Amino acid sequence: MKHPALNLSAWSNRLAVVLLCWTVPAMAATPANNTGVADAPPGNPDPSAIRVLLAVDLETTLSSQMSGTINALNVSLGQRVRKGAMLAQFNCVEGRAKAKVNDAELAMARQGLEAKRSLRNLDAVGDLEVSMAATEVQKAEGALALTNAQISYCDVQAPFQGFVAKVYVKPFQTLAAGTPMFDLISDGALKVRLNVPSSLLPRLRVGQALQVSVNETAKSYPARISAINARVDAVAQTVELEAKLNDKYPELSAGMTGTARIESPSR
Repeated sequence: MKHPALNLSAWSNRLAVVLLCWTVPAMAATPANNTGVADAPPGNPDPSAIRVLLAVDLETTLSSQMSGTINALNVSLGQRVRKGAMLAQFNCVEGRAKAKVNDAELAMARQGLEAKRSLRNLDAVGDLEVSMAATEVQKAEGALALTNAQISYCDVQAPFQGFVAKVYVKPFQTLAAGTPMFDLISDGALKVRLNVPSSLLPRLRVGQALQVSVNETAKSYPARISAINARVDAVAQTVELEAKLNDKYPELSAGMTGTARIESPSR
């Protein structure tokens, strides 16, 4: 009968099983790339990358320039509009009626002026009466111009080509003057906003190239610095920059985020 301590073959088999159990999980935890080197663990960003935000070049909030009721709402959220497109129309029956009254008053004032001039030629009236009649004509012209300006507020038009980013109003809603109606953003190339350490300021130049990596698309896009803030944030010790992408990219939208790497300026 053999002693268990002398059964070297059994002990070798057990040791091989233990080593195999340790080795397999360790290999699975560090996957290798095609070069045989383990990839870097995820969630470890490049410390030299600068956070950026994509923004439109031009945006505005269109507000009501008059008090009134909306007759027609011609656009919806996300719709693309051309410059001068009719976004909404107010009920302007009262304004147009007032314009007719002002037009009649202007015609009457002009007739009165002509009559005074004819009488002046006959020395029937003095220069003062002619001057007062001329003033009445100017007053009527001003009233008509004011009414026409107010009527122009009935049509809300797009000041530039772009997209409707937000709609605040509803059809047949009655608004007060100054009430927000639409957010409109331009459809040109997006700009990039970023804050860099103020220590980099001596090396920054307008027109300097940078590469912008966008998180949502996982792609990199070329851009150039378009503006450098003249004031440094003393608390954060950063300076604000703006850059413009070199082209329009349909897959990009305002509000996307990412990182940028500033290239060294060419000498």
